Amino acid sequence: MRVAISLGIANEDFEQAATYVVEAERLGADIVWSAESWGHDAATPLAFMAARTSRIRLGSGIMQVSARTPAMTGMTALTLAAMSGDRFVLGLGASGPQVVEGWHGQPFGKTPQRLREVIEIVRLVVSGERLQYDGQLYHLPLPGGEGKAIRSGAKPHPGIPIYLATLSPKSLELTGEFANGWVGTSFMPEHADVFFDHIRRGAERAARPFKEIDLQAGGVVAFGDDLEKLIPARKPGLAFTLGAMGSRAHNFYNAAFQRAGYQEVAREAQGLWLDGRREDAAKLIPDELVVQTNLLGTEQMVKDRMRKYRDAGVTTLRLDPEGKDLKQRLETLGRAIDLVKQVSAE
Repeated sequence: MRVAISLGIANEDFEQAATYVVEAERLGADIVWSAESWGHDAATPLAFMAARTSRIRLGSGIMQVSARTPAMTGMTALTLAAMSGDRFVLGLGASGPQVVEGWHGQPFGKTPQRLREVIEIVRLVVSGERLQYDGQLYHLPLPGGEGKAIRSGAKPHPGIPIYLATLSPKSLELTGEFANGWVGTSFMPEHADVFFDHIRRGAERAARPFKEIDLQAGGVVAFGDDLEKLIPARKPGLAFTLGAMGSRAHNFYNAAFQRAGYQEVAREAQGLWLDGRREDAAKLIPDELVVQTNLLGTEQMVKDRMRKYRDAGVTTLRLDPEGKDLKQRLETLGRAIDLVKQVSAE
């Protein structure tokens, strides 16, 4: 397994973030993902990291497809690929209705089709092809206008990998059809089939080898001799995911947990959260759910969890190291990367 790390959302201290990424690169991390919600964008921090690093891959984790035109997404990908020496990985996702409609003012819906068309247009742009496209959602040039089919003036970078952060069955199938990799959330290796069966089905439909798709998933890694002391701190985050990551009608994270067998907990936690009872929602989260979505405990326990991810088919383990400061986070990350190497060598 390879190792991925993430930059925090809306992190104001980019010098410290760069130090973290530089040290993670030295420790052996393979890719860093830059998040995007409604704070800082995903792309700009990667330009900063490109100037400080030399080997680690730089991924947008994820760019919201409704936030940019497909052509602008392609332009940004070309820019970051050129700045980083072809270390850029384009991560795309649909986000949810609260962000798409509330923040970007765009209609939400037709997610698989939108992802499909954005990917197709971006690949035209980065390959240096003339941009002429007629889809269900995007028409380039705009019919009836004065525009013409344009070719990018930047040097082509046709090999830019595209990863998708998908959760719904149809979007997961699209990942199998079109993407180089998957950026997974709400993932438990004990229930990997909730995601991988759909990705595999999409790959088979496109006559692609499933094993060529990089499957990324993981969670918080924290070491300690008393597992019970490590669990409570993770419950509010899970309650937030179940309750706040979407609307009452559309929460793809919540739906993924329901498909994994946690229907009652997912529904009740969402209801409590949306009713303003956030502490009650957190208390409702079972210890089992925390353990299965993270890597917690002694080194042996963490190593056993890593084996679960490996055996489930995860090819890149995403690690969010626990620590009260940068030094502790890096110490945790270093220990975890050493364990990943041991598990991979078995």
